[in-house]
Amino acid sequence: MKAVELYARVRHACHVEGLSQREAARRFGIDPKTVAKMLRHAVPPGYRRSKPPARPKLDGFTATIDQIVTADQSAPSKQRHTAKRIFERLRAEHGFAGSYTIVKDYLRERHARAQEMFVPLAHPPGHAQVDFGEAVAVIGGVRQKIHFFCLDLPHSDAGFVKAYPAERIEAFLDGHNAAFAFLGGVPKSILYDNTKLAVGRILGDGKRQRTRAFAELQSHYLFLDRFGRPGKGNDKGKVEGLVGYARRNFLVPIPAFASFAELNAHLEHRCLERLDHRVRGHAETIGERLVRDLAALQVRPPVPYEACECRPGRVSSLSLVRYERNDYSVPTAYGHRAVLVRGYVDEVVVVCGAEIIARHQRCYAREDFVLDPLHYLSLLEQKTGALDQAAALQGWDLPEAFAMLRRLLEARMGKAGKREYVQVLRLLETFRLDDVHAAVREAFRLGAIGYDAVKHLVLCRIERRPPKLDLTIYPYLPRVAVAITSARSYLALLGRAA
Repeated sequence: MKAVELYARVRHACHVEGLSQREAARRFGIDPKTVAKMLRHAVPPGYRRSKPPARPKLDGFTATIDQIVTADQSAPSKQRHTAKRIFERLRAEHGFAGSYTIVKDYLRERHARAQEMFVPLAHPPGHAQVDFGEAVAVIGGVRQKIHFFCLDLPHSDAGFVKAYPAERIEAFLDGHNAAFAFLGGVPKSILYDNTKLAVGRILGDGKRQRTRAFAELQSHYLFLDRFGRPGKGNDKGKVEGLVGYARRNFLVPIPAFASFAELNAHLEHRCLERLDHRVRGHAETIGERLVRDLAALQVRPPVPYEACECRPGRVSSLSLVRYERNDYSVPTAYGHRAVLVRGYVDEVVVVCGAEIIARHQRCYAREDFVLDPLHYLSLLEQKTGALDQAAALQGWDLPEAFAMLRRLLEARMGKAGKREYVQVLRLLETFRLDDVHAAVREAFRLGAIGYDAVKHLVLCRIERRPPKLDLTIYPYLPRVAVAITSARSYLALLGRAA
């Protein structure tokens, strides 16, 4: 191909100097046909094919290749033909004599022609898209996978991100509550993928059957829902972009925080910082465009939706209720009764009738036991033999004064001392640990070792009145001196009897 400089010289010689094409060909040493082409084009036009390239070894087999690729569309993605496998089948089954390279090149060109094309979209204010992403973080010193909820406003590109231990319905609901509180309003509509958290089933006509929790959330906030095509993440490309942006910018390097609350405070701060950014193709910053989004939002209800999953359950003979593969304790008085379990992001609440009977911190492990020692004390008062082996009491971090109290009670009363010790522990069902602990230490000081004395001292501490166990406030009572028993005195008595 001739250089552009030669094109300029030839065109100047003919059009400006008046040389003929034949004279120009002699001057520059090129073919007259080339001179004619240079006069038609200001720059080299490049090579142009008059017809597709001939592939004598492959042309007779392209229909077979197309048939194999078309049939692959109904096969599992991990069991589709590779270029090498198609080449092997052509040789073994159809007598193909060409090379692997021409088969691979044909498949690459065919794939490029089959790529989906997209239409640029305009996004009016007040609409949103929602999705979840995954990342790794260190929470409380433990490296773990986290799931972060993302809500994006496509008109302004503003977004909200909040992290959770797991991508479950309670996190999905809580994410909406937090995002609407962050924005101060509710979007007119929200676009989702076909997550099972929102879509129970896709019906034959393409309509979605919503899950009960999502239907309740939508009824509470009154936003419209929209769903993308199954398996087509590009239908909600804005929030997909936010997921990637948050992972690359908010969560790199791998964040380390003491709790999810601290991590989410960090993520919210980064979302606010991003409002000062200007996205390519826009003259305004994200925050300046967000003003139009906020003006188009709907009014938020005065109270947020209760972000929890409700499941019926039954208390077992061990006073346990199972929720999400873990067992949570309830008071033994509710054994074998039907209950309702409410699973929140941070806690699990067990309800019997209209009464909350247990509240535990949420456990995201599997096949674990979350036990509250107070739930078993009433039963241990009857079955004191199980006191040392009770699983609920293992690892219960009580002050040393309680262990000393038990030793003194058992030394003085034997088996009955165990029961009285459990009665002291049951005071923790009603009173704070600090108050009961102070009462036990005061009982030691006064020498009044027993349940009645400890209970009396707790009540006196709460009511801020002096205890009646101190004899110094009763000076009119006679003092009684109790001497230590002496064996010599007994021997003296025996001698007199003889």
